[in-house]
Amino acid sequence: MSGPTKNFLCISTYFKGQDFLKQCKAEGNRVFLLTKKSLEHEPWPWDAIDEVFYIDKWNIEDVKKGLAFKFREITFHRFVALDDFDVEKVAVLREHFRMPGMGSTTARYFRDKLAMRMKAKEEGINVPSFTDLFTNEAINQYADSVSPPWLIKPRMEASATGIKKIHSKEELWDVVNALGDERDAYLLEKFAPGDVYHVDGLNNKGKVVFSRVSKYLDTPFEVAHGGGIFRSASCETGTDEEKALKQMNEDVMKAFGMQYGASHTEFIKSKETGELFFLETSSRVGGANLAEMVQYASGGINLWAEWARIESANLNKTAYKLPKVKNAYAGIVVSLSRFQHPDTSSFTDQEIVWRMNKEWHIGLIVVSDSSERVLELLDHYTNRIASEFHASIPAPDKSE
Repeated sequence: MSGPTKNFLCISTYFKGQDFLKQCKAEGNRVFLLTKKSLEHEPWPWDAIDEVFYIDKWNIEDVKKGLAFKFREITFHRFVALDDFDVEKVAVLREHFRMPGMGSTTARYFRDKLAMRMKAKEEGINVPSFTDLFTNEAINQYADSVSPPWLIKPRMEASATGIKKIHSKEELWDVVNALGDERDAYLLEKFAPGDVYHVDGLNNKGKVVFSRVSKYLDTPFEVAHGGGIFRSASCETGTDEEKALKQMNEDVMKAFGMQYGASHTEFIKSKETGELFFLETSSRVGGANLAEMVQYASGGINLWAEWARIESANLNKTAYKLPKVKNAYAGIVVSLSRFQHPDTSSFTDQEIVWRMNKEWHIGLIVVSDSSERVLELLDHYTNRIASEFHASIPAPDKSE
């Protein structure tokens, strides 16, 4: 890296992105962290952080003024949102301080589920039938022309939070009316049973430079609303299905204007027709320890670290080169546990490469040259976890 040291302000109102912070520092940058005061005792990689700024609650005007004050002494060169819920906030800050990177309009495509669907449909990307909830006429027209069941989804939530399944027009209007003045913050979408896939990728200079296709073995909706166990596994490489999903991911990234950074995009394959549909995307690394699963499946591609390298290379106008990728197969199983510190020592297969270390949770990642072996192990572990460890709580209507 050449030139003077660059200053990165990394913003996260959740505890995540440790590998990004460490790699950003390793690239020779100064690293500043803006986070919540309630997270100050989390094990952040303090050796990689030059200075931390705390806030109690996010108030955009207060944050603007605070950063404006810091700008008097520090020239920030990049703002980076480490969590999905910070993407829009950071986009607003970039525009206020005229910082390069994703602005508010583009950020909406990676946060607002309605904006995603409208843009995808406009660009010819297959999406489930949907409508906004702005007008009574639109709702009635949709309910009369698209057969139930439907899903009501919050436009700005992540994962399956706040999603409700609707079975009739009468039930639909009960839910819509209960939303009151909040109904414009939701959309209505056709529920299409099928397998849900995720493509985790890296983007540089407007192109996808790495992507890995995986399948949820139980959909996020089923896990969140049915108290299930979270599972995902790498898909067979080189198949027509994998190639089609990679191409759809590239189409989405191009349509939405992704220039550089990490992305996590979800698709569904209809059980009825076999068609692939775009569900949603985000300009961040996937949660639920999927980054670790992808890293083991790809022979070492750490999405957080490579994202930091891409950001640093872009800022310094140097070439980014992706490390060599290997094709193995990995799978993850994660569940809430009825034990505060579950003992996983009885899981002894040599394919286990990662064990979750989090209170009231149990999780394992396995890796193999055989996708069949990965699926076999996940099925076995899921049955064991369900009988020996599993606990569940109701899905939240909104994120905290």
